[in-house]
Amino acid sequence: MLNTSCVERPVPPISEADLGQLCLDSTLQELSLYDFQVEATDWGMRISQMLEANPLLPGVIVTHQGEFAGMISRRRFLEFISRPFGRELFLKRPVRALYRFAETESLIFPSNTLIVDAARKSLLRSKELLYEPIVVQVSPQTYSLLDVHELLVAQSNIHELATKLLRQQTQSQLIQTEKLASLGQMVAGVAHEVRNPVTCISGNLGFLSNYSKDIMELLSAYEHIVGDSEKIDQLKKHIEFDFLQEDWVEILKSMKVSSQRLTELVTSLHTFSHMDEAHLKQANIHECIDSTLLIMKNRLKYGFNVVKNYGDLPLVKCYSGQLSQVFMNIVSNAIDALEEVKAEKDFMPAITIETEVIDTSDGDFVNSELIQNYVRGDRQNSKQLSCTSQNADFSPEAGEKNQNNAWIAIRIADNGPGIPPEIQRRIFETFFTTKPAGKGTGLGLAITHQIVTEKHKGKLNLHSTPGTGTEFEILLPLI
Repeated sequence: MLNTSCVERPVPPISEADLGQLCLDSTLQELSLYDFQVEATDWGMRISQMLEANPLLPGVIVTHQGEFAGMISRRRFLEFISRPFGRELFLKRPVRALYRFAETESLIFPSNTLIVDAARKSLLRSKELLYEPIVVQVSPQTYSLLDVHELLVAQSNIHELATKLLRQQTQSQLIQTEKLASLGQMVAGVAHEVRNPVTCISGNLGFLSNYSKDIMELLSAYEHIVGDSEKIDQLKKHIEFDFLQEDWVEILKSMKVSSQRLTELVTSLHTFSHMDEAHLKQANIHECIDSTLLIMKNRLKYGFNVVKNYGDLPLVKCYSGQLSQVFMNIVSNAIDALEEVKAEKDFMPAITIETEVIDTSDGDFVNSELIQNYVRGDRQNSKQLSCTSQNADFSPEAGEKNQNNAWIAIRIADNGPGIPPEIQRRIFETFFTTKPAGKGTGLGLAITHQIVTEKHKGKLNLHSTPGTGTEFEILLPLI
């Protein structure tokens, strides 16, 4: 008589509609799992009945006194009972007799295993085990079977979904890049058109200042020749001549300062708009930084303290417009972070920018894709930095740092809330952002990383401690 302790809990096979609901993070528990169990003391005929009643069943779970013992696949079962005298040997005997011969190494995964991970590990099995079903541990005492074919179909659907998402992201990035290029061209055109009248104004201010001096001297001479005149005195009083003499000079000074500022702003816009430069050109890094800060002055003037500690830097071959975009992205993120805590009592938001030439001839840099927390004192003692890009080869530069290991270091730091470690690992991913919808695109730091590492063969390091602040370190090779 058969043991009735076997359990049959079929799950309907997954449909195409269900497969359409899969995502990149889908796990095995979202697939069809077959929970057919037989005790080792059951007769082998019981397995035959199960497989005949359920054509899609990939196999059965074998238990011993309710505990998981292993599994017998449909393929192995049919193989053994098709042998000479197989039906007499295995169908009319306890399952454990068949299991001794049909036992194979089971691939067991927890139910929360990612489908893509399970499929990859499944395909690494030997050819003999390649189509054996997967054992899924649903709970500590519950096991189910998963058909390998269904696993691979699900993995294929996820791969297709990933391809579509990647294509969409690439298209979005291309659109954003085109917008930035168009914006750069527009800014360059506006800067060019504004430059001519600004040059005219600033160029004529010197003449206007000289003319005003000459007119004042002429008026003084007329007054000396004519002498006292009641009518002249009344006119001078009416136009406040004494104040006019003093204010005339101040107005010319303010106009000169304003025209110089406007000239600097136009130059900064022109520098920043060089996004489509075809060749590396010698540029002054400090001028690029100052131009960026000037453009962002409207955001920085409300309670932000900007400290600049510039070192003695040589001219650097670079794409100055692209580096200006890098500086703008990093400073903009620093401002956003500081605005979150700016309202706190006795807090002075500060952004520190420092530059220097460093030498790595001692092999200080450790190339790693993991972003680690960083303490400024460690840099001075051991200079162990976590880098997120590939090491770059470059030629020696004539000068004080005439070595293959000379780099320009630009560090932009803030004293904001810092970045949590779990976010630091993803901060350079395309479209990753922690900002609310409509305020962040997730492209700023991704483009920044691309410009530094790919366009300039440099390194971009993140050093952040929650509650202390964040520092981005840009390293550019001297080539």
